[in-house]
Amino acid sequence: MKLVRYGSPGREKPGLIDADGKLRDLSRKVRDIDGAALAPGELAKLRKLDPRKLPLVKGKPRLGPCVAAPSKFVAIGLNFEDHARETNSPIPTNPVVFYKTPSCIVGAHDNVMMPKDSQGIDWEVELAFVIGRTARNVAKKDALRYVAGYCVCNDVSEREFQLKRSGTQWSKGKGCDTFGPLGPWLVTTDEVKDVQSLDMWLDVNGVRKQTGNTRTMIFTVADLVADVSNYMTLLPGDVITTGTPPGVGLASNPPEYMHPGDVVTLGIQGLGEQRQKIVAFKGKR
Repeated sequence: MKLVRYGSPGREKPGLIDADGKLRDLSRKVRDIDGAALAPGELAKLRKLDPRKLPLVKGKPRLGPCVAAPSKFVAIGLNFEDHARETNSPIPTNPVVFYKTPSCIVGAHDNVMMPKDSQGIDWEVELAFVIGRTARNVAKKDALRYVAGYCVCNDVSEREFQLKRSGTQWSKGKGCDTFGPLGPWLVTTDEVKDVQSLDMWLDVNGVRKQTGNTRTMIFTVADLVADVSNYMTLLPGDVITTGTPPGVGLASNPPEYMHPGDVVTLGIQGLGEQRQKIVAFKGKR
């Protein structure tokens, strides 16, 4: 299934995309696409539905983040061997874990807002996965049973905040408002034949910047579920984004960043595409 949340920010309704690419309303079946709906038993009920019997949604409503209210948004750094090499970083021997704030999450096509005093923001196409059952000290051989589905993430990053204002951790430059577009939809695991063999791409203003494949991940999805669940309990609905392939602006010579008016488009094979416009900071100074 391709599960979506549609409607205005904060008022999204659950839906799914049928085999013809049409949006169907799920609000009479589940309250939201959240941890409760993603539990194995609830997902099994949704899979039994005949999408043709669900109400069609008229028009082209905004697609919100594909999962509601995760308790945690965990991120993995330097997890593609070719990306680690382009940044002249050593290949990690253990997953590099940091956090993006749940409040940074927006829809796949929402604007990305530069934060106050930003020097420029960077792009990172990433595979994200969403937890479907409580995971604690999970063995790698069982790890994929704890995953409900996969989606596209743009791990938007403010490099000045990340590398110069954050000490030895990165969260200041990773969790700013709008820095976590997720979607356009959550693809359940039964539709992804091999999550470790998916093509990835990202363009800025129509120019290709990133091309990669999940096969070059240092730590696989199963590795990450097993590792992270040793240090914290992962709850249904929690999001983990898994790192980016080469081609980020930070690694350009000189570094290249996005500015208001720029448009970034990105996608992953079988998981859909995103499009965001970069806008200036709006708020109190």
